[in-house]
Amino acid sequence: MSDYAHITSVPSASTDTGRHTSPRALPAWAAPAALGAVLVLSAVLYGWALGSLGWGNSYYSAAVKSMGQSWTNFLFGSFDPAGVVTVDKPPAALWPQVISSKIFGMHGWALILPQVLEGVATVLVLHRTVRRWAGEGAALVAALVLTLTPITVAINRDNNPDTLLVLLLVSAAYALTRALQAEGRAATWWLCASGFLIGCGFLTKMLAAWMVVPAFAIAWLVGGSGAWIPRVRRLLGAGAILAASSLWWVAMVALWPGDRPYIGGSEDGSAWDLVIGYNGLGRVFGSSDGAPQGMGGGGGGGGFAGGFGGEYGLTRMFDTQVGGQISWLLPLCAVAMVVAVVVAVLHRRGKLPASALLPASGWLLWGTWLVVCAAVYSSQKGIFHPYYTTQLAPAIGALCGGLTAALVRVHRAGLRWAPLAGVTGVAVSVVWAVVLIRREPDWNGWLVWPVLLVGCAAVALLVLSRRHGRLPTVAVGAALASVLVAPGAWAVSVPGSTGMGGSNPTAGPQTPGFGGGGGMPRQSGNGGGLPSGMPSGMPSNMPGLPGAGGSSGQSDEPSSGGMPSGMPSGMPSGMPTGGANGMPGAGSGGAPGGRAGLGSGELTADQRKILKYAVEHAPDARIKLAVEGGALSASGFILGTDETVIGMGGFTNSDNAPSVAQLKEWTKNSELRYILGSDTSGGSRPGMSGGYTEQRSDWIADNCTKVPASSYGGTSSQADDDGATGLMGGNVLYDCAAK
Repeated sequence: MSDYAHITSVPSASTDTGRHTSPRALPAWAAPAALGAVLVLSAVLYGWALGSLGWGNSYYSAAVKSMGQSWTNFLFGSFDPAGVVTVDKPPAALWPQVISSKIFGMHGWALILPQVLEGVATVLVLHRTVRRWAGEGAALVAALVLTLTPITVAINRDNNPDTLLVLLLVSAAYALTRALQAEGRAATWWLCASGFLIGCGFLTKMLAAWMVVPAFAIAWLVGGSGAWIPRVRRLLGAGAILAASSLWWVAMVALWPGDRPYIGGSEDGSAWDLVIGYNGLGRVFGSSDGAPQGMGGGGGGGGFAGGFGGEYGLTRMFDTQVGGQISWLLPLCAVAMVVAVVVAVLHRRGKLPASALLPASGWLLWGTWLVVCAAVYSSQKGIFHPYYTTQLAPAIGALCGGLTAALVRVHRAGLRWAPLAGVTGVAVSVVWAVVLIRREPDWNGWLVWPVLLVGCAAVALLVLSRRHGRLPTVAVGAALASVLVAPGAWAVSVPGSTGMGGSNPTAGPQTPGFGGGGGMPRQSGNGGGLPSGMPSGMPSNMPGLPGAGGSSGQSDEPSSGGMPSGMPSGMPSGMPTGGANGMPGAGSGGAPGGRAGLGSGELTADQRKILKYAVEHAPDARIKLAVEGGALSASGFILGTDETVIGMGGFTNSDNAPSVAQLKEWTKNSELRYILGSDTSGGSRPGMSGGYTEQRSDWIADNCTKVPASSYGGTSSQADDDGATGLMGGNVLYDCAAK
């Protein structure tokens, strides 16, 4: 049976004694004004000082520029202007950025502007969705919680795909809520629209969008209109729409009749392999060192993921790297789900009127959404970044809003335990906030005191509200403030941070190292050395890393920002760390204080000399320069010049793009002459072994001639001062003219 009747507006409950009366009505303008204030707050947090963010994640920024140069590049998401290899995601999240760059020009802020608008739109759509389920007050709470989620603020100020993914999933939740309220054909249309929007989310981050499907299916089966068989039939129809809207791009890649880019991250160049492998099972179960799933890293407690989001397991959402990003209100969400069950049981026993209930479908939608996504990310053994957890934020906001509405209704129905449940929620949230703050006492440790003060005030007001009917509004406000003080402070700190890394944006206390200048949450333990799980192929004397010789002038203080565990054996030596752009895409591009080089979106002086030399000596070549070391080694060339430059090997340098056969054909036809590669001295780069990377490196060593640095005005020591080098990047120019 549908719970549609419970979704419509319900008057306040009262007891026979008349002790609990309905609160005085607020002015008609109050709710729109409150919503407007929340939206303005979100716009300020997400959009403040966009010009200071540089290129964000230069990997995607370079792709945006390349995609704007041809329709084929646009459709497939090509990383380079020559259309050799795509990014390792579907292109949908980058399409708005391409359009924005065409309107405003190729600027970093123009690429992040769509992200800001999408983030604000998500807050609005979540408000509209929760309002239909639990009322205006709950909707405002949900919108405010989402706005002040620290990791959501961080990712909405970046150009990663997650922002559009969350908007599409929340929009799908709105469509589902409309379907639950509708009857007949209207319900079918709204349900199919929900499936379509989830499918559009698939085109941003593939299977990440499908994690919410169980929540949508359960909510519809429990709360949908009509008999069971028609309800299931409608669900299957929506599933067909979801599959079609998800997989049309995959089918197009497979059936494309002409030349197209190699699909980055795949083993065989197909989109289907990307879905199942690198962006699918490879993320969940990890991958062996050096495989195309590349940086997945196998066993040993979290693999490569351990450096970004801690070891996988039940406690990952609460650990040092992730806890401060998303977990502030997870204990409160647990209280919310317990309250939902208790209220449902009391209603079935006749102790609560129907007006005191919120629809079960809403609890199931948001509760299952949260549990499934948290479970997947907690158990994910492959690549994991803390910013993935922004997908949990809408569910957290909705559950907090639902808890608020449920307790207010129960209290007005005359049950005295409702304020005590509120006290429990405030207590667990405040205690957990204190734990998170105390983990980094040197970073705004003073927050402990306002959190405790406001929490105690909220507890006192909630206890008093058991006897005074007019206190709940004030008590609810104090309770909301007590649980949002700490995450709000973390969220507000993001726009003022100068160290947020583009490839791994985070909020709160940060440290230089892997992920860029502050791009990775501070880690503890390990004495500042390399984290556990480093594969045997990694050299022990990597410059710039803790414990390495010649560490670029860094102090001897223990550093927790070293290399993450489980780095694949194909990773080279000489990996730079620290600074705004120490790792791929980790910098803020052209942001003040950033340095040119790998992942910065800017070229060093030596790189400019190399490119100028290549262009002058091969003016008719279709590809002016090919850069060894993966896409990020080439991002600065693509963003910093209009010449056709490609990065070999895709994001991880392990893709078969270009293949050795392509290199032979290009050099034979004079389409390519110069390659910026490694000083292999006749062999593969130190620390690299096997696979397509070694094949290309061996071919370069056997078929190309080194160009002396003096020929283009470079210096023999450029490899030591990081002038033209970078993670997996090349430092030697090769002339591959056909012999």
